[in-house]
Amino acid sequence: MKSFFVVLGIFLVCMAASGFAQDDDEDLTANVSFTVLKSDSGKPIRNASVIVHPVDTHGKQERGGIELKTNEDGKTNFDGIPYGKMRIQVLVPGFQTYGQDYEIKEPTLAFTIKMERPKQQYSIYENRPTDNASNGQQKPPEPGAPPGKN
Repeated sequence: MKSFFVVLGIFLVCMAASGFAQDDDEDLTANVSFTVLKSDSGKPIRNASVIVHPVDTHGKQERGGIELKTNEDGKTNFDGIPYGKMRIQVLVPGFQTYGQDYEIKEPTLAFTIKMERPKQQYSIYENRPTDNASNGQQKPPEPGAPPGKN
């Protein structure tokens, strides 16, 4: 009977040790650095907001996260980002918002993010030269003209 308890004790110690080992694997973190540049000139962007959010297995952004600011060289870093899927967003006034999901699974990662200027937007209220005949549309009838006569 005594040997049963010894074997049981050894079994429980091994199970506890394996549980601690699994916790260490789940708590792995990475040192991640970011460089934010202008895409047209390659010059660094100072005070860019780099936001890192965890993402769940369904691709939804979880609560929490960190916000970093770039220095005069357009660089920032954080040591302690947990392994797993992360959403990285970069916000800079006068530039398009950058956003991308990444899998963090290495102890050291470096990202270079090139920010784009906003593209010109078109409005239906602006007067633009268009040729209705060239795209297959009929011209609207003249005021007072009988229907079907263009």
